[in-house]
Amino acid sequence: MPTVSRGIPSRPHLDIPKREARLLLKHWNERDPAALDRLRRHPKYQYTEPAALNAVKLRLSDAQLVVAREYGLSSWPQLKQRIEANPHVHALDVAIRADDRDAVTALLRDHPALLHLPVSSGNWGPPMSHAANLGRLEIMKIAAQLGAGDFQHALGRALLHGKLDIAQWLLSRGAKLERGEVMGACECLNLAGLRFLAEQGAPFTDAKGDRLAPLALVLETYGRNPREKHQILDLFIQHGYELPDTPIMALHRGQTDRLKAHLQRDHRLMDRRFTTREIYPAELGCAPDGGSGLHGTPVDGTTLLHLAIEFDEEEIFQWLLEQGADPNARANIDAEGSGGHTPLFNSVVSMPAANGRQRDALMTRTLLTRGASRDVRATLRKFLDWQETPCWHEARDVTPLQWARGFPEHNWINSAAVQVLDDRPE
Repeated sequence: MPTVSRGIPSRPHLDIPKREARLLLKHWNERDPAALDRLRRHPKYQYTEPAALNAVKLRLSDAQLVVAREYGLSSWPQLKQRIEANPHVHALDVAIRADDRDAVTALLRDHPALLHLPVSSGNWGPPMSHAANLGRLEIMKIAAQLGAGDFQHALGRALLHGKLDIAQWLLSRGAKLERGEVMGACECLNLAGLRFLAEQGAPFTDAKGDRLAPLALVLETYGRNPREKHQILDLFIQHGYELPDTPIMALHRGQTDRLKAHLQRDHRLMDRRFTTREIYPAELGCAPDGGSGLHGTPVDGTTLLHLAIEFDEEEIFQWLLEQGADPNARANIDAEGSGGHTPLFNSVVSMPAANGRQRDALMTRTLLTRGASRDVRATLRKFLDWQETPCWHEARDVTPLQWARGFPEHNWINSAAVQVLDDRPE
C-alpha cells in the first residue's frame, strides 16, 4: 500500500497534524498494515526488515516525524515553523507566480527563514525550487543571492517540467546529475528533459542505481502523453534496453504495424484478456505483485480495446475497431466477483480524463456509434491509493454512467463522456 503524501492546506493549523500523529500512533499500536507502511517514512526505519519493524515501540515524537515527512518537511519543528509562517508563505507564493521580483526580495529579506521552507508542498520545495517549477529563473537568482541552498532539489523540479534553461543554470551553480535525476522526466513523460539528461550523460537509474526503475516508471506512470512516451521508449532502446516483442509492448510503443503482425499470427488476439502482470512486466522492473500502474477503471483482465482507451492510444483504438474489436467485450471477473466491465466503463473513468486527450469524449462517442451498450452492468472494486486515507471503492451492478457518477476521484471522470451517456436520443 503506498505511503500517504499530504499537501499543506491553504490555512493550516497545528491541531490537525497533532491529531494525525496521535491517530498514526493508535493505528501503529493496533498493528494496522497501513501504519506499518507509513513508518517507512521515518529515516530510522526506512530499510528495517518487516519482522523487526513489527517489534518497534513507536513514540509520539516518532509519529510526529512521520507526519511531518508526509507533508514534505524534514522534522516536526520545521512543520510547526511552516504553519506559523503561512501568511508570509502565501504572500511569497503569490509573488513568485506573478513574477514580482521586488515583492519576493522584500519578503525573503524580511523573513529569511522562508528560504528553507516549502511554499506549496514538500515536492515543489522552498522558494528557489518553487520558482524552478514555474520557470521563474530571475526569482531563483534572487533566492540564491539571499542564501537559498536547494540547488539539487530545484534541478529535479526543473527537469521534471522540462525547464532546460533553468537546469543549465543550476548545473553551473553546482547541482549534480546524480543517480535518479531521470525519474522525474520518466514520471511526467517529458521527452525534452530526458533527452537533455541523456546528452549530459546522466545515469539511467533511480537513486539506488536500479537500471530498470526508470523504464518501469515510464510504463507505470499516471501520465498520459502517448507521442512522447513512444519516443522515450525508443530512447531507452538507444541506451541498450531490450523491450519484448509482445502485443502489449506494441501498445505501449504505439506500434500499429507490430500489432498487425501479432494479429496475423494470432487471430484470437482481439478476444484475449491481459493480466496486470502482462501489462506491466516484472522483467522490465514493474512490481511483481501485480500492483503496478495508476488507473481509474481497473485494467486487469481487459482487452486491447480497454487498454487503448486507458493509455490514450487513439490511433490504436480506431485501428482495433476497424479490425473488428468488440465494443461490448467484457473484462474477466475475478474470484471476488469484480469485473465484467466493457470498454465504455474505461472511457468514462480513466487517467486520460485528467492527464490526456480524451476530454472531448471522442472514444465514448465512437464506442456508442459502434454499438456499445449504455445499459450493460458490472461490479467493480478499485483501490484508491492516491489519497490521504487509502481505501477500496466498490460499485455493485452499475452501468457506465452510474460508475462515473459514483466515482470519488472527480478528476478522473470524463465529464464530457458522462454528458454523452446521459443524453439519450428520443
